[in-house]
Amino acid sequence: MDRVFLFGLGNPGREYIYTRHNAGWLFVDYFAFRENIKLRPGRGEFFIGENENFVLVKPTTFMNLSGIAVREVVESYGIEDYTSIIVVLDDADLPFGKLRLRLKGSAGSHNGLASVIAELGTEQIPRLRIGIGRPDGIPLKDYVLSEFSDEEIEILRTEVFPRGYEGIRIYRRESPLRAMDFINSQKN
Repeated sequence: MDRVFLFGLGNPGREYIYTRHNAGWLFVDYFAFRENIKLRPGRGEFFIGENENFVLVKPTTFMNLSGIAVREVVESYGIEDYTSIIVVLDDADLPFGKLRLRLKGSAGSHNGLASVIAELGTEQIPRLRIGIGRPDGIPLKDYVLSEFSDEEIEILRTEVFPRGYEGIRIYRRESPLRAMDFINSQKN
């Protein structure tokens, strides 16, 4: 595979930086650091940075309109094969820290992914879901906008994101199926 386009979903603004809904943004920041890629404002509703192997994108449209930025980049780069795209997002239906890579499927209850699917007109979009868990008694909309604890941030940076990073490198270097085997076989 030539290059992988990694779209980290999240919300712009200081108040959202470390919220659970910004797990995709945080992962792209981690990935940019590991690959020494500088993100800058793009010609559209996103930040973007690239090297010879990866193009990293952080939509700035707020979560529920993320598909607009994804479509802008897809059209700008003339992407026709969506297997070169990976959308990275939070998932309240996965335990905290669990990763799941899928090559297609519905958006479930995730409005950001629903926007991407609507804008691109297909469910055939690879996605890396980052588990944020879901405690009882807290409405989902409030929970996803709550901040990670310092301990959770440390686990993301030292355990979860490194595994996701290596999985995406396998995706590009070897194959999507090999990356799925690596990421989805994780023990919790």
